[in-house]
Amino acid sequence: MGEAVAGGKIGAKAALWGAIGGTIPDLDVFLRFLYDPLDAALVHRGFSHSLVFALIAGPLLGWISHKLSKEKFTFRMWTLLWFLSIVTHPLLDIFTNYGTQFLWPFSPRITFNSVFVIDPLYTIPFMILLIGALFMKRESKRRKIWNWTGIVYSSLYLVWGVFVKLYILGEAPQYFKQAGIEPKNIVVTPMPLTSFYWGIIAEDDSNNYVGYKSLFAEFDTTEIEKIPKHHELLKTVNWNGKPRIRQIEYITNGHYSVSESNDSVFVYDLRFGTTTQLTNKQGHDAIMGYVFKRTPKSTLLFSYRTKDFSKIDFGAYMSKVFGN
Repeated sequence: MGEAVAGGKIGAKAALWGAIGGTIPDLDVFLRFLYDPLDAALVHRGFSHSLVFALIAGPLLGWISHKLSKEKFTFRMWTLLWFLSIVTHPLLDIFTNYGTQFLWPFSPRITFNSVFVIDPLYTIPFMILLIGALFMKRESKRRKIWNWTGIVYSSLYLVWGVFVKLYILGEAPQYFKQAGIEPKNIVVTPMPLTSFYWGIIAEDDSNNYVGYKSLFAEFDTTEIEKIPKHHELLKTVNWNGKPRIRQIEYITNGHYSVSESNDSVFVYDLRFGTTTQLTNKQGHDAIMGYVFKRTPKSTLLFSYRTKDFSKIDFGAYMSKVFGN
């Protein structure tokens, strides 16, 4: 965005300012030190990822940049650069499974859940095109063509992900019926690193079911994982004397399971999947979630990250992706 708006005027520095602008919304991660892990997750991708924030920060940073550049470049150019660099960050995040509170102060998090947070097919092509453009003369037409080709490609890739997800979502009820499961609710989520392989979460009153679909292979009912919900265990935990069920329901969109071990209660956010396919079935741990650890006086809360990543079998995972 920085290059598109101002590359022809200020050269490669425009891309640098654009990169800085695109990073600003994620500075809210530093606020996590002020909150417990669950509230920190709720704060992240909140106000700083909203349209309101972009509308405030864009003109403010535009005015500051205009003055610091001794008014060599227009206020309009700077404002457009900062606004587009900032607002495209949450617009991209909307396509991920975590979503954003783009319409803050309204509470719903908007998520299309159609692209994984790390996807080389999204990132690498437009990165190459941008870097190539930066080596060309600022007045070159090819420079603009290369940069805009990257923008158009990346945008079309996001649209592709939405269409693929909708296709799999439409077919998903039949997939589970093949296994004798009558799901109440179905969510389709992209698997790591690709838009060719998808996780499908279904649920009934007692269990979550996780299946997998490659665009290059038929749905395999034998790979469906059955994960008991055990939501009732949440009634036994709190933090600082307050129940956290409402926040957990909100942050996970209701797609979670709970387990108990010794003095700890684990809450798994199933939208991030399990390690089963990533580790060639050597691990079955949920990737992300929260831990409530009971103590004599209260219940302490921690963020949860799986340790199964040491078992990742990349070759076997790629075979799953391409249906081999």
